[in-house]
Amino acid sequence: MSEESPPARSSGLLRPMTERGREEEHRTATPLELFFDLCFVVAVAQAGRQLVHALAEGHPGHGIPGYLMMFFAIWWAWMNFSWFSSAYDTDDALYRVVTLVQIAGVLILAAGIPRAFDASDFSLVWFGYLVMRLALVFQWLRAAHASTGAERRTALRYAIGVCLCQVGWLGLLVLPDRAEPWVFVVMAIAEMTVPVVAERGRATAWHPHHIAERYGLFTIIVLGETVAAATTAVQSAADEHEALGTLVPIAAGGLLLIFAAYWIYFAVPIHLHLASNRQAFLWGYGHYVVFCSAAAMGAGIEVAVEQVIGKAHISTFAASATVTVPAALFTFSVWLLHSRHYKRGPAQQLTLPTASVAVLACTFAGSAAVLLAGLVAAATVAVGAVLAARGETGLSERPSRGTHAA
Repeated sequence: MSEESPPARSSGLLRPMTERGREEEHRTATPLELFFDLCFVVAVAQAGRQLVHALAEGHPGHGIPGYLMMFFAIWWAWMNFSWFSSAYDTDDALYRVVTLVQIAGVLILAAGIPRAFDASDFSLVWFGYLVMRLALVFQWLRAAHASTGAERRTALRYAIGVCLCQVGWLGLLVLPDRAEPWVFVVMAIAEMTVPVVAERGRATAWHPHHIAERYGLFTIIVLGETVAAATTAVQSAADEHEALGTLVPIAAGGLLLIFAAYWIYFAVPIHLHLASNRQAFLWGYGHYVVFCSAAAMGAGIEVAVEQVIGKAHISTFAASATVTVPAALFTFSVWLLHSRHYKRGPAQQLTLPTASVAVLACTFAGSAAVLLAGLVAAATVAVGAVLAARGETGLSERPSRGTHAA
């Protein structure tokens, strides 16, 4: 094997769980990681469905906090595995089995989301999380067993931190319902503190290109779920009411928003920016907003459809906001995390922030709000492409070939 070739990672029965190289070439997502991501679609769909029901019934005060809580659980479980596998992917038989156990935990969590939303019963969600977290702790203990010194201490800190946080989540089961928001806030902060504390002495060897690809693939999955949810809503409405004249603008606007979201996200090679934990923590944590808003767009399109056909008893303004608010939030958060690092000059820097404000303003456009927001998003992509063609896009590092601007 030449020096440039990636190390062999064919599956064996058992191999030492040693770190992979951060400079390793040809590092891409594995089939197991893709399968892991795919199974998260079930949980994302469940959270989105509950958000649709709450918004359509005019209960945003209940639906939005519940959605944010459930999506945090989904996103954090996904993120824990993704960063671990980027540093320690032995791909032996034991690693695969433990990862499949984590997937089982995801499915248990997804099954418990409706009960958590409707009755504040978090028992099934907590148990699914327990299954996932015990599997993750086992992986970290394997890493600690195979390492020494600072690397071993980092792995042990992760294992201890995850265990302590899982105990803390018991507050959702034993404390009164009114304490749930506070338990969530405290435990979410505690969870996000674990990696910061664990890697304070020594950073794990996550791979920048691999992590960027993993986040990109999950973005595609979330946007795909948004397309599926919107398509199902329009199809069922058209079959029952034959209201194509009012549904086509919503469908067209929603599709333009989703296409633009894809284009904007993948416009830059973000792995060039991820040089150390200093950049990676902010970028990785900030994706909670990116993923959450991307999934919420699909829920919003469903609500807008239901409002048009009379199934959602809310105002046109409220129904429009369920689409425009997450779309604007997605656009702005992608600029904040991704794109601003690749812009040169005020025209490039202001394109996405201006677009997010314009999309939000479309909320006041009445029944044409979704279509108008989609047109604004499409125009944003076009403006970005024109500016890129004029050579006004740049970074301290040259963007990789084949990227697009927005």
